[in-house]
Amino acid sequence: MGEAAVEVRGVYRTFEAEMAPVRALRGTDLTVAAGEFVAVMGPSGCGKSTLLNIIAGLDVPDEGHVTVAGESLDGRDANDLARMRRSHIGIVFQFFNLLEGMTVQENIVMPALIAGVKRRTAETRARDLLDLLGLPDKARSAPATLSGGQRQRLAIARALANRPTVLLADEPTGALDSDGGEEILGLFRHLHRDTAQTIVLITHDQPVADAASRLVRMRDGRVIDDGMVPTVPPSTAAAGTTAMASE
Repeated sequence: MGEAAVEVRGVYRTFEAEMAPVRALRGTDLTVAAGEFVAVMGPSGCGKSTLLNIIAGLDVPDEGHVTVAGESLDGRDANDLARMRRSHIGIVFQFFNLLEGMTVQENIVMPALIAGVKRRTAETRARDLLDLLGLPDKARSAPATLSGGQRQRLAIARALANRPTVLLADEPTGALDSDGGEEILGLFRHLHRDTAQTIVLITHDQPVADAASRLVRMRDGRVIDDGMVPTVPPSTAAAGTTAMASE
């Protein structure tokens, strides 16, 4: 196993609620090595989305320690956490969160510009990502003209714009039909296999989790199982990538 891209140690997180406090995480530990593709799976309310938000610096634990790309997140203010995200984290959400008033290419360029990348460099990176993700002819299109699978591909391209250390995906196939979902899973396999992108994917669906090379199961705010999943046959991965490129 390589050096750690993510380390979570003894993390607790409780949310206040009207009836009683909700203990989302209860001493959670997780290590993700650079270049791993990890699925975190569990039922609704098990704490997996809270864990992802804490790794992303979108939420802060009550107790415990989190390190991403060798940088401790402990004690950082909101501005510093935002800087960390720009440097090290790409996030893919279930419902795309695209900028509908911008073109496809502008959706990818914008995060890089915010991070201080020169426009020419950001535009070159955007074109490369559109080629990689099978959208080379959509650069000037509006996001609203894309299919669901294409919109999620665009969301992935935007998340990769700043060459993140870790790509976090929160139920990335949840808003797609079965064909669109399999297309996106094929893309994640392709990114992991061909670019060694570190990926942490949150899901409640076993077929989605099977796309990863390691499966972490959660229940009641704790990791209850952590192990390898069967390797995806090359023909299956290739089929997913072919479908992605041919849409």
